[in-house]
This record gives sequence, structure tokens and C-alpha cells, in this order.
Amino acid sequence: MRIAWASDVHFDFVEPEDVEAWCGRIRAAGVEGLLLGGDIATAGSVLFWVERCAELLERPLYFVLGNHDYYRGSVAEVRAGAARLPAPVHWLPAREPLELAPGLALVGHGGWGDARVGDWEGTPVVLNDYLLIEELALAKNDKAALGQLLRDYGSDAAETLGPSLRAAAAAYGRVLVLTHVPPFREACWHEGQTSNDEWAPGFVCGALGELLHEVALEHPGCELTVLCGHTHSPGSARLAPNLVAHTLGADYARPDFAVIDTDALAEFAPPPKP
Repeated sequence: MRIAWASDVHFDFVEPEDVEAWCGRIRAAGVEGLLLGGDIATAGSVLFWVERCAELLERPLYFVLGNHDYYRGSVAEVRAGAARLPAPVHWLPAREPLELAPGLALVGHGGWGDARVGDWEGTPVVLNDYLLIEELALAKNDKAALGQLLRDYGSDAAETLGPSLRAAAAAYGRVLVLTHVPPFREACWHEGQTSNDEWAPGFVCGALGELLHEVALEHPGCELTVLCGHTHSPGSARLAPNLVAHTLGADYARPDFAVIDTDALAEFAPPPKP
């Protein structure tokens, strides 16, 4: 099976005709579906673009939401809309693993920069997330409250993904985990380096990382492959003998994609930044 993977396409920076051309390139690549790893647009248009891409591709589309997808809107409202989208669109987290091919399952969750990794108390970094997402903006002037909210979102990601991830690892030899925020500092790439203590709190989902380590240890016969984005820089990191994370590069206004051959998943590496 060949499937396309894209992340951080930011269609709010792209002309509609260029989105159509991008979908045409994916169709021409001969893939059987698209994994869309978040930061698709912003709250007012993200669901439109997900449905439009599925219409143009005429193939199943599996997606998670990224932090930008909530900008100028509400986490709760965007998620509620995503849950209502009909097939062939599949919003992850799905409660049940989705079989992509014999022996290969897909699960996912967008995750969150959850203030668990790095130095939340000492970081001077103020992300636009804290200003442009309704729920976070309510706590923007109280760092302790904001940090707790971020940790709560990380916990929710792990608690939501956990059942389907464990079910998939128990039933399949290979599992793809689609997310947006890297679950490990080792996968949080920026221009060839991993994030320091100032940037890691907003760019690593520590709760998902802990979950993935646990499941990899519980199921040593299952190969877990994590597909993430968020940082716009590519890289790969092996966290355990059966756990690898790939981070996809991206540029604003230049959406691209990678093609994954699931029969040669062990040899896959994210392409250089477009």
C-alpha cells in the first residue's frame, strides 16, 4: 500500500487553485489515501478544507488537528465539527484502530505542547496559541493556570488515544500513530537540532510520549511508527527497538507531501524540507 502523508500545509496561506493543484499531485502519485497531520488552516476554514481535499482526492482522508486549526476559535467547537464529518473523511482520534492493510493499523491524536518537557516555569516563549485559541486566551495572564490547562490537554490526548493504541498494538504487528505535536524531545527538530528547554514546553507532548513508551514496552513484537509535524523541520528518532518517530518538514505557502510505502515502512525516512 502507498499512502501520502502531509503536515503543516497551512492552507490559509495558499491560493485555492494551488490547493487543487496539490491534490492533483497527490492523485498522480498513485496513493490510496492521505494522512493529514494537522495545522491544515484555522478554525473558520479547517473543516471546509478537509472536506474539499477529500472531494478532490476521491480517496480516504485521515486527519488530526494541530494547534493552528483552533486559531481564532474554540478547541471544543472545532473538535465537535470534526467529529461530525462523514466518510471518506476520518478524524482521529477514532476509538477503534483503523486497518490500512493486513497487519497494519492506524491510530492518532493531534496532541498538544503540554508543558511537561523543558522549563515551563522559566521559559520566556509566548506562543500565539496562548493568544489566539479561545480556551487558552482565558488563562494567558496566569502562567500557572495556563500551564495546568496545557497539561490537562496533554493528559486528555493520552487518555483518549490510549485505548485504541493499546488495542492496535495487541492485534497488529505494525501500528502507525498519526499526531501533530512531537511526543518526544528527540523528535522535536528545528534546523537540525532538537528543541531546548525554552521551546520544548510548547513543542513536545510529553503525555503522549509517556504513553507510547509504555505501549512499546508492553508489546515488544509490535513496531510503532509515529508520524508528527509542528516544527516544520524534518528528522527521525528511534526511541526504542520497536518505536520510531518521523517528523515532517514544511514551509508556509508551499504545501508538500511524502509518500509512504507500507510494505517498506522500516526503510521510510522523511524527505528534506521542501
